[in-house]
Amino acid sequence: MERRPDNMHITTFMLPAGYHKDSWRLPGSRAEELGFLDFVLELTLMAEAAKLDAVFFGDIVTADTILRNDVKMNGLYEPISVLSALAARTSHIGLIGTVSTTFSEPYNLARQIMGVDHMSGGRAGWNIVTSSQGNQNFGLEEMPDPVDRYRRAMEYVDVVTQLWDSWDADAVGTNRETGVWAETSKLHRINHSGEFFEVQGPLNMRPSTQGRPIIVQAGSSGPGIELGSTYADVIYAAQPDKALAQEYYENYKRVVAGKGRNPDHVKILPGLVPILGSTQKEAQELADHLAEQVNMEFGVTQLSASHGMDLSGVDLDDRVPAELFPETFARSRSEIFRRRALEDKLTLRELIVEDARGTGHGFFIGTASAAADHMIDWFNDRACDGFNVNAPFMPGGMEMMCTQLIPELQERGYFRTEYEGATLRENLGLNLPDPVITRD
Repeated sequence: MERRPDNMHITTFMLPAGYHKDSWRLPGSRAEELGFLDFVLELTLMAEAAKLDAVFFGDIVTADTILRNDVKMNGLYEPISVLSALAARTSHIGLIGTVSTTFSEPYNLARQIMGVDHMSGGRAGWNIVTSSQGNQNFGLEEMPDPVDRYRRAMEYVDVVTQLWDSWDADAVGTNRETGVWAETSKLHRINHSGEFFEVQGPLNMRPSTQGRPIIVQAGSSGPGIELGSTYADVIYAAQPDKALAQEYYENYKRVVAGKGRNPDHVKILPGLVPILGSTQKEAQELADHLAEQVNMEFGVTQLSASHGMDLSGVDLDDRVPAELFPETFARSRSEIFRRRALEDKLTLRELIVEDARGTGHGFFIGTASAAADHMIDWFNDRACDGFNVNAPFMPGGMEMMCTQLIPELQERGYFRTEYEGATLRENLGLNLPDPVITRD
């Protein structure tokens, strides 16, 4: 296996309840503190001490998951507010937050992410989602069609990047003699008029110290790949199978190159849940113990809702009948679920446990050394540019990742021991972006 010349990039999905469903039931989980700052700050400082590229906060704009007794994925941490708080208490780690293009406006979003960018000294990132639920909270009778959501998202991100580029990098001159703080000739109206938005600009905030906040996107559908390959710097992928991940990686990089972008400057990071032990036996015992925490009744409800299927009539130890599956799924993770159920013939109980562990992402059960072997194998064989690692339980799972797994990668020379720069863009090894608007 030939060693790649670059090093892998690693971010972490910040889920303080633990990525493994129902792991919050374990003693010491600190579940009583969910939604408050101190706990998530401790976890973020652990990740920063390990030199991770970034912490990533997802978001859900409804309480539906909690109503289904699933506290793993939740909206307890509103991304902009928690990232702003963390910006003041960290110094190097990137801060990535999710905001939906369906339930917000581009001018406000451009200001919010730029605000986090300024407060953090150039460490902000925006994870683009189009959302699949939540319309009842935003005055919409039903969710827009996925094609329409992505069409809106394409225009939305175009507007945001124009706004972020609407000030020249040297616009702020602070000339005390003339009384001119910013040279108005270096601020540019974007005068955007499109299908969904009318935005004059320019943004009323000075330019980013990292050229532009980092853009992150996840989604393997055709429209998702079109959006990500056009704008994103980082791609989060649900690819648990190495061969399929290599195919996805190669195809995605080809699409990026076809748009005139440098494929090396679009980092593909599949999700990985490491369940670690000092021995293989210990790791398996931990995995089994985590599986025992899963409430099977809630699991059926949650899996049915996640994939838009009624699984209530299926016995836990039976396989899911093929006729229950719709002809097509809108989400790539649902296609993974279909493959595991029909091709790999997992029972409903096994599917619930697997979903509890990975939610469509890969998981690894073993020692930190073996997990590092696994990650290096994927990295060198170009199945990824690194990983978005997900701690299976908190805080112990984060501690294991940061004090056992990451040092293994550092000792082998595959991960940094110090941050390369002050900004998220520098630490990701990305060049300054080219302006997207024509200068006057």
